Amino acid sequence: MDLIFQKKISLQPYNTFGINVQSKQFIGVKNTEELQYVLLQKKKEKLLIMGGGSNMLLTKDFDGLTLRIESRGIEIIREDKEFATVKVAAGENWHEFVLWCLENDLGGVENLALIPGSVGAAPIQNIGAYGVELKSVFSSCEAVLVSSGETKIFGKAACQFRYRNSIFKNELKGQYVITSVNFLLKKLPHTINISYKGLNEKMEEKNKTIQNIAQAVVDIRREKLPNPEKIGNCGSFFKNPVIPVAQFRALQKRYINIPFYPDSKGKVKVPAAWMIDILGLKGFRNGDAGVHKKQPLVLVNYGNANGNAIKALAEKIQSKVAMKFGINLTTEVNII
Repeated sequence: MDLIFQKKISLQPYNTFGINVQSKQFIGVKNTEELQYVLLQKKKEKLLIMGGGSNMLLTKDFDGLTLRIESRGIEIIREDKEFATVKVAAGENWHEFVLWCLENDLGGVENLALIPGSVGAAPIQNIGAYGVELKSVFSSCEAVLVSSGETKIFGKAACQFRYRNSIFKNELKGQYVITSVNFLLKKLPHTINISYKGLNEKMEEKNKTIQNIAQAVVDIRREKLPNPEKIGNCGSFFKNPVIPVAQFRALQKRYINIPFYPDSKGKVKVPAAWMIDILGLKGFRNGDAGVHKKQPLVLVNYGNANGNAIKALAEKIQSKVAMKFGINLTTEVNII
């Protein structure tokens, strides 16, 4: 197989934080066969798997092989009067897949418009936004076992989806590379979800179509979030913490107007952005590492911050939140 392993390559163009670190080796693969070949050829090499590079913070040079998933392809593999099952290659851009669904009148992912990253990374994180999570449209995914190159199909139950979490971030972390994802999408008439307050307000005077919902989501995201092509970032850096009701009630006595969302397991979700804002850190900047001025959940690289500067800022925020609110913030972003 005619694949070229590049040496001493900067990963700056491949991560949305724009962190300039080097990888000892680098290669892009365009299909499962190329992926399997590389895994077998480089069994003893440390691996860094990359898709869109939108959920990682690189803190130092990587002394191994960076393997970038560059596969493409979207196809309807099954359909009936109500649903279509769509198979999508892992290297497809997530938002471009959403646009494809809108063009083909297939509903279910419209609330997830403009989320950065690749399709293959979406199940790992169980991406979610505006009242919808990936698991609601997920059917199955195919993945390759790193140690042997064998393929395996994971159904929804096997993925153990939780809030911004899956088996691929826990027991199977680093063990599999997702190569394609199957989605179960709704044909006309669509089932829509505009329960999220900000989205519901945007949709008040519009027809409730999936196209209009997606456009409203895009508008909201562009109003609140920095464009990674202009300001380096990975979107939400922290997860919204889910805490016991008793702990929330104690906080509510101190902060009467604390926002919250009931969680499915009888707990309460508290917006991390609100806590960071209360601490006066919205818009905070230390050199080129900063907290975004409109959305404090987003950490940004204004130009030349390195990964350790962003990491130090994240740790400062975690420490201050723990001291003031007694809550431990965990990161959505993988720190490497």
